[in-house]
Amino acid sequence: MSETLKRLSDQGVSIWLDDISRERLRTGNLESLVKDREVVGVTSNPTIFAKALAQGSAYDDQVRDLAVRGVDVEEAVRAITAYDIRWGCDVLRPVYDRTGGVDGRVSLEVDPRLAHEAERTVAEARALWWLVDRPNLFIKIPATEAGLPAITAALAEGISVNVTLIFSLERYAGVIDAFFAGLEQARENGHDLSTIESVASFFVSRVDTEIDKRLDKIGGAAAELRSKAGLANARLAYALYEEKFGTARWAALKDAGARPQRPLWASTGVKDPALPATLYVDQLVAPGVVNTMPEATLEAEAEQGDPAGDTVTGAYDDARAHMAALKDAGVDYDDVVRVLEEEGVEKFEASWKELLGTVEGELKKKAGPAA
Repeated sequence: MSETLKRLSDQGVSIWLDDISRERLRTGNLESLVKDREVVGVTSNPTIFAKALAQGSAYDDQVRDLAVRGVDVEEAVRAITAYDIRWGCDVLRPVYDRTGGVDGRVSLEVDPRLAHEAERTVAEARALWWLVDRPNLFIKIPATEAGLPAITAALAEGISVNVTLIFSLERYAGVIDAFFAGLEQARENGHDLSTIESVASFFVSRVDTEIDKRLDKIGGAAAELRSKAGLANARLAYALYEEKFGTARWAALKDAGARPQRPLWASTGVKDPALPATLYVDQLVAPGVVNTMPEATLEAEAEQGDPAGDTVTGAYDDARAHMAALKDAGVDYDDVVRVLEEEGVEKFEASWKELLGTVEGELKKKAGPAA
């Protein structure tokens, strides 16, 4: 048991693992992380699944069965990913029960190629919700413009949603409004609001990567602003969270049994090796947040971390000052977040295509001898 991770958890941060694989499930590794590393949730994405499918033999038996049945590649991918997510949900079910449904969640993303198609995104969310069939599932929907109405529609049907790929404060405000609208419709539809959960995944390190690249081009004194924007942006997102969840609109939903959409810090592994490995963990401690970490970041926090209480709510003025300094230096925030959203969708689409290609190749290999 890591005392550092326990301290982080006690300070209000739910620790989630940003990874899943059949091998991790089969060996009991995920159970060990729940027991020894305070892990209370799991996130996945197309990149994680593409990596898992490309390694080892853990998926061979299922792929062989799918090949024999003649299942097409897209349905095979759904079957394979749903299998892992369902298993992960079962491993985390005791946490879900212990926390009254707040934690113990596992996330599965809709096909990222649908990121700009609201109606198809909702249809996919329904299909995945039915396929996994676990109450502690999160369906991940990207926070594109088309994603916002899809988020509302999914929540209105009682589907718990992890909103992903949030970079800008303006888009985050839209995400919270979509969450409120979804719960209001769910209430009208007769759903028990206490059973619907949501998190809003605000990406951190990618903001620094893009802004630092621009600061390096500007040069001079701008270099002093490097590697601070990710934290400033996230802290201002938490300020927005406090503002939005202090309104009468939220109070009415809360009175009806709803629970808040928690901020989730994603992309918390440092991209710059010169930075402390625990930067986006220790510096983003606040009540009621989730931090989903790659295993390397989780282990770094366990061994080197020093969570010293709330490092967010007292830093709003400094965060605003930093964002103002970036603007004065010539960094266009609106362009930064636009590029990051576009690249985020493109990267997940590329990983999805890689995943489809890997599964298609395996299906052909497994179908050969059987034929």
